[in-house]
Amino acid sequence: MINWIPGTYCSELLTVSLFRPGMGEFKVHRVRFFNYIPSGIRCVAYNNQSNRLAVSRTDGTVEIYNLSANYFQEKFFPGHESRSTEALCWAEGQRLFSAGLNGEIIEYDLQALNIKYAVDAFGGPIWSMTASPSGSQLLVGCEDGSVKLFQITPEKIEFERNFDRQKSRILSLSWHPSGTHIAAGSIDYISVFDVKSGSAIHKMMVDRQYMGVSKRKCIVWGVAFLSDGTVISVDSAGKVQFWDSATGTLAKSHLIANADVQSIAVAEQEDSFVVGTAEGTVFHFQLVPVASSSTEKQWVRTKPFQHHTHDVRTVAHSPTALISGGTDTHLVIRPLMEKVEVKNYDAALRKITFPHRRLISCSKKRQLLLFQFAHHLELWRLGSTVATGKNGDTLPLSKNAEHLLHLKTKGPENIICSCISPCGSWIACSTASRFFLYRLTYQHDNLSLKRVSKMPAFLRSAVQILFSEDSAKLFVASNQGSLHVGQLLEGRFRHLHTFQPQSGTVEAMCLLAVSPDGDWLAASGTSAGVHVYSVKHLKVFEYSIPGKQYTEWSRTVQKQGFHHLWLQRDTPITHISFHPKRPMHILLHDAYMFCIIDKSLPLPNDKTLLYNPLPPKSESDVVRRRTAHAFKISKIYKPLLFMDLLDEGTLVAVERPLDDIIAQLPPPIKKKKFGT
Repeated sequence: MINWIPGTYCSELLTVSLFRPGMGEFKVHRVRFFNYIPSGIRCVAYNNQSNRLAVSRTDGTVEIYNLSANYFQEKFFPGHESRSTEALCWAEGQRLFSAGLNGEIIEYDLQALNIKYAVDAFGGPIWSMTASPSGSQLLVGCEDGSVKLFQITPEKIEFERNFDRQKSRILSLSWHPSGTHIAAGSIDYISVFDVKSGSAIHKMMVDRQYMGVSKRKCIVWGVAFLSDGTVISVDSAGKVQFWDSATGTLAKSHLIANADVQSIAVAEQEDSFVVGTAEGTVFHFQLVPVASSSTEKQWVRTKPFQHHTHDVRTVAHSPTALISGGTDTHLVIRPLMEKVEVKNYDAALRKITFPHRRLISCSKKRQLLLFQFAHHLELWRLGSTVATGKNGDTLPLSKNAEHLLHLKTKGPENIICSCISPCGSWIACSTASRFFLYRLTYQHDNLSLKRVSKMPAFLRSAVQILFSEDSAKLFVASNQGSLHVGQLLEGRFRHLHTFQPQSGTVEAMCLLAVSPDGDWLAASGTSAGVHVYSVKHLKVFEYSIPGKQYTEWSRTVQKQGFHHLWLQRDTPITHISFHPKRPMHILLHDAYMFCIIDKSLPLPNDKTLLYNPLPPKSESDVVRRRTAHAFKISKIYKPLLFMDLLDEGTLVAVERPLDDIIAQLPPPIKKKKFGT
């Protein structure tokens, strides 16, 4: 479905000097009309073996972050309108499963980045799921009160048996570390099951009292079974409670919130745990000695954290950090400083809001931006100015930015990737089952669009799309590890060649880059390998061109290392490009910083200022050059989703202010403040 939407929307043109004579002065299109809202976070699951974090969102999207690589989002599975994920867990080492309200259990193919299979549990909507301590079994809790056990086989999962059915839905589950018992949270009670017999051996009734008033129902949102037999529960009455599973009695209760306590996660050593509340607060509990000389220990609430504005729907506990996510879309990683050995990436507090993959592409020739949303694309023409100014000036627009096209996809699948050609005449996008290519024609102020029919079936499930610099070729990375090369003719597509995956691997190529002359194509998957393809000769090379070795500048960086402040940044680089007229300049950015690296200048050491201000204009060029170093950094634009050169003297920066996102979310729980 195609909609043309009239009207103009304001952006800004700034003049910014980056950052010394010789580096030049840029006009910057400061764009803030990308109305992107990330989906809320529903579940997180930490994998201790691989140090990776799986995150599911309310639109069914699943993301995987590599905690060892500065929490980079290395993989993602696109969402689907019919998938509402309520549970997420790792099993059998590196296997990832999810379950949700459609009643299905899903396993993900972590190499091909698609769904491996889906199994109906036949218990209605699934509210909870957990893997056994050995990782060989899955347990799911269903709407009909059933607890179902599945055996994990090498290729699939197989239903094993039901446990005793309960009277209400099973909202939370936890295994005892020995694998002999499980705890299940429902409405108003907690059940303890014997795994061998499947029988419920205890039913512990939860107190409905909330601030002295009896509530109609008390929902047990989370349970955790400890080695000593203690069951910890969190519930809608704002309580954290400790139960003796051997006797089925309540041992201790903490009222910590005026709203639901919705999630709990325990450290592997069982010496601390974290809970999240509907008020946006995260509480840390630690097991500490009763007295300085005592061997007896007790659970104590030690630290509250307020990094969320809305419900904290899910938490995780890694060896060095507390992890939380919820309705406000933020993934927050708070380091436990007593567990962090070196002050580096691990010591930084992170708040990840935006995906690390590209949602924006640019037509430099026509000054166009293509924005990707879950189910549609928007095409905008940038504004322009005839004014000039000095560094820092905001220039008046002689022509405002214009919304040209609203392109909606049919069906329930989210868009995986999209791209506009540099000439602005082609748009390509892909979902899990369909690939779309459109031809755009411009006549004065009129735009017409035609879909290219009969696209090859092997282009489906593309994970990355890229056009050559001259817009004559289209490169498509499939989820099976192959790379397809096509020629773009007047209104049609012709397949030229397919580069098959190396060494029999089916690893999806998530990153693509093409050389300006279109002769070389670089691709990388998530295993850190880089393949370089000769588009001209249709051959494959490894790593470098043509010497197959690191450059002298790269070797200098490896030998000297980076500035300590650079290493302590809390966000990964999401885009790198090169100045077409200045081969010594590298342009890169993350969500909160734009940087130009001048390879002709010395690298900064720990004694120099990394974020150095501009030297006074009164200083001579000799003095200015003596005090300069290779890294020139600007933090004007944030959060920064996209930045690139439009031409030699013009940059485009796309920002998405967090306040704009929060303003469009449902209102948070109103909290009564002291004195009001």
